[in-house]
Amino acid sequence: MTTHTHHGSCHCGAVQFEVDTPVTPAVRCNCSLCRRKGALMSPFFPKSALRITSGEDSLTLYQFNMQIAKHYFCKHCGIYPFHQTRKDPNMWRVNLGCLDDVDPYALEASVADGKSLSVVEDA
Repeated sequence: MTTHTHHGSCHCGAVQFEVDTPVTPAVRCNCSLCRRKGALMSPFFPKSALRITSGEDSLTLYQFNMQIAKHYFCKHCGIYPFHQTRKDPNMWRVNLGCLDDVDPYALEASVADGKSLSVVEDA
């Protein structure tokens, strides 16, 4: 896995960030939230690899089930740019579709079994 610095943003541009992460292996998750948002996620990276360069005040937090993972969304356009993971709260993932230099449709992806981590049925 080769790590590069990528620039990204939400759809409206209110939230902008830089992240040091490889883009492969790309992952989808089968939990109820990820299944609905359909995002393609980066491999895990530490929080220190993510730098919000503008618009931190435009982010809103969504948590569900065990209230461990932290899913961030732009409160203006609704796009999910990144989240803190549930399996390891020290690790994060970025929505590869939010990165300026990445074509998420050109990447193959595996599926993470987030559904099995839920304590609430269909969460």
